[in-house]
Amino acid sequence: MESPSEILPEREEQQWKPSVYSNITPVCFPSPLIEKPIGKESMPQTPPFSAMFDSSGYNRNLYQSAEDSCGGLYYHDNNLLSGSLEALIQHLVPNVDYYPDRTYIFTFLLSSRLFMHPYELMAKVCHLCVEHQQLSDPDSDKNQMRKIAPKILQLLTEWTETFPYDFRDERMMRNLKDLAHRIASGEETYRKNVQQMMQCLIRKLATLSQYEEVLAKISSTSTDRLTVLKTKPQSIQRDIITICNDPYTLAQQLTHIELERLNYIGPEEFVQAFVQKDPLDNDKSCYTERKKTRNLEAYVEWFNRLSYLVATEICMPVKKKHRARMIEYFIDVARECFNIGNFNSLMAIISGMNMSPVSRLKKTWAKVKTAKFDILEHQMDPSSNFYNYRTALRGAAQRSLTAHSSREKIVIPFFSLLIKDIYFLNEGCANRLPNGHVNFEKFWELAKQVSEFMTWKQVECPFERDRKILQYLLTVPVFSEDALYLASYESEGPENHIEKDRWKSLRSSLLGRV
Repeated sequence: MESPSEILPEREEQQWKPSVYSNITPVCFPSPLIEKPIGKESMPQTPPFSAMFDSSGYNRNLYQSAEDSCGGLYYHDNNLLSGSLEALIQHLVPNVDYYPDRTYIFTFLLSSRLFMHPYELMAKVCHLCVEHQQLSDPDSDKNQMRKIAPKILQLLTEWTETFPYDFRDERMMRNLKDLAHRIASGEETYRKNVQQMMQCLIRKLATLSQYEEVLAKISSTSTDRLTVLKTKPQSIQRDIITICNDPYTLAQQLTHIELERLNYIGPEEFVQAFVQKDPLDNDKSCYTERKKTRNLEAYVEWFNRLSYLVATEICMPVKKKHRARMIEYFIDVARECFNIGNFNSLMAIISGMNMSPVSRLKKTWAKVKTAKFDILEHQMDPSSNFYNYRTALRGAAQRSLTAHSSREKIVIPFFSLLIKDIYFLNEGCANRLPNGHVNFEKFWELAKQVSEFMTWKQVECPFERDRKILQYLLTVPVFSEDALYLASYESEGPENHIEKDRWKSLRSSLLGRV
């Protein structure tokens, strides 16, 4: 079994204080990119994610010009609604007099992967920068270079900061280095900033690799609890209460794991999870390569593990009063998660307690004071499209916006519902309009939802880490579904013929008994 330090690597010291596992996507980018001040008309400042989308929905005012309106982009009331893919790519690339709005950069980089690989987009951006901005000509106007180089460098920095995982592709990195080299050959100041950008990116990718190794180790060493009990029963003598008897402390440690796992999910994973074949794309070979969603999947797996851990801890005790005590303990943990703003752990705990092997323990539940549990279930009631939960989430999000402390900033959404919302948004609207234009109005809404998540995942966990508790939560073996049913029947016997037959079958298959 890994040491706690292997499971939870220490925070890397960075000037913008990243989340525990990683330093990806600082809320504010380091700016400006050149040492002397730049006027806003030549280089817009980059606001934090929380400021990207205004209260009316999203900031779609992209400074429409006459050139845009006849260049394949369609506006209504100064809002960009659609455009040809080529025109949208042109709109991404800065020039001497123009730098794209940050909301546009984020939205297009997020959604463009539904139509083309990031490396294909990077190649086109590099081509436009080189050809249109005369970066290929060493004798080009130095003043022109001074005006355009910082803007191109800023665009590259925003891309590497917000979507660093794109650059695991060697083709992406090759194009990035080529364009960065052209910029750096201009002045010493640019060389320093290019070097800083590249070092930051390489550091992030190295940290991601370390995280993936940790996940692989945890996965490779995970075993079914029943198997361990049969082979080494003495190795599992403790339960969660002996490791941590304070529900508030356990809720804090769960929040550590949630924020650590959340922090590694790239915004593009929400889009890549739903990539389908673009009808206007003739390349039939490799669009599935875009489905790179490992960190998102790992987070969903954590939710499932926590649910099974809760059910295992409840079904394990032989005595009824101990099972009842365990249920009440997890009710208190769930309540503390709600107060913290950790809705994902809250729902995982409720799901664990609602699993059939737990819910059928009627004699055990008769000894439980369920008033607090009823309140929590009401908060997470799925009726009316989770209306109560969504109201509580909005309250937590509002608290986060006006927070004076890190504790008040925590918002950890019920993740499966967030994915479901994005899925239905994607399924409910076409990516392209009948004229072949990209439906950019859809992607504004998609970017709005994902950018809110980006803000939440940046919160630094304020609670002290307890390595012993964290290691238990991440590595202790849990029962499979069949083993949970068997433990449940052993605790409180079958109530009907169907349960009785299943019990006999499970005893035979799992224990080798008749």
